[in-house]
Amino acid sequence: KQWYQRRVAITAGEIIKNYCNDSVLVIIDAKPKDLGLPTDAYIAVEEVHDDGTPTTRTFDHVKSEIGAEEAEEVGVEHLLRDIKDTTVGTLSQHLTTQVVALKSLQSKLHDISVYLTQVSDGKLPVNHPIIYQLQDVFNLLPNLNVPDLMKAFTVKTNDQNLVMYTASIIRAVIALHSLINNKTTNRAAEKEGTKKVEVEKEDKDEKRKKYRLRLCVDTTA
Repeated sequence: KQWYQRRVAITAGEIIKNYCNDSVLVIIDAKPKDLGLPTDAYIAVEEVHDDGTPTTRTFDHVKSEIGAEEAEEVGVEHLLRDIKDTTVGTLSQHLTTQVVALKSLQSKLHDISVYLTQVSDGKLPVNHPIIYQLQDVFNLLPNLNVPDLMKAFTVKTNDQNLVMYTASIIRAVIALHSLINNKTTNRAAEKEGTKKVEVEKEDKDEKRKKYRLRLCVDTTA
């Protein structure tokens, strides 16, 4: 099924190339389950084989991003300038970025594992440039069996967790302090409003008494 879809996409790309030389195949995930962009972009390239067989058309993944024009960005900023989300801060943005990076790393490692498994089973031919790149990646991996390195990683992780925990506590205390100040301000405003209403009521009663007294005096006269 995947091979058939791939051949259909390549054929469609050849037809579109007659009208657009720089055509790009974009796959959009309508129901994304992971964070990040729900799109994958590919371009059709000629793959040269080492055994001298004729070249074949295949897809090469390209980096993609979704942006907006300056007018659209200004409009969005204008709509969001009065919206203040206290739950979004530097710490939460940093954690979100790390989660996205880790999920992307997991996805890439899964693709590498699937590719190597299929090559080992003979389902895919050996692509030497890919194997060389994977070998370079494995050679650059640090040796985590060194006790000093493991201790350094543990200390660094504990320090980062301590800073994050302390920052979360400080932020919670500041939020509670702001809540108490807001509640005190509201109570003071309610008391001032109540006093003002009582004073106005007393003034009205006093004016009514004076008016009645004046009517009595005029009637007697």
